[in-house]
Amino acid sequence: MALRGNERFVAQNRRARHDYHIESTVEAGLMLTGTEVKVLRQGVASINEAYAIERDGDLFLINAHFPLYPASRFNHEPERPRKLLLHRREINRLAGAIKRDGITLVPLAIYFNERGRAKLELGLAKGKRKADKRESEKARDWQRDKARLMRERG
Repeated sequence: MALRGNERFVAQNRRARHDYHIESTVEAGLMLTGTEVKVLRQGVASINEAYAIERDGDLFLINAHFPLYPASRFNHEPERPRKLLLHRREINRLAGAIKRDGITLVPLAIYFNERGRAKLELGLAKGKRKADKRESEKARDWQRDKARLMRERG
């Protein structure tokens, strides 16, 4: 688990920044059961294949994997759709963006905020082409080489 300020990352989707241009990010709450929160606190959830969709005027997280909690017989479904908690205006804005061509809601990270609430960082994303991926990789390599050269010269 990584730290960012007072927040502890539970799950990250590192591949998302490689596969998509992230236009903006939004913080959303998650409607979870007790065993799902316990699994999150253990840090074993996965959001690598997850995405968000609009259904019946609400946003849902699809394909996120929260494994079963071993010490409970009242467990949750590991890959059930989980409702995202946002203000109505944000839901309408994001749902409108999803309906545009090529826009996807991609989860970037799940973390606990300073109050101990599980939050999901959603990215409004547009898919990258192969050439875009090569270009961003080239720019990242150049930044790394430039930093190395600056360190060596003092």
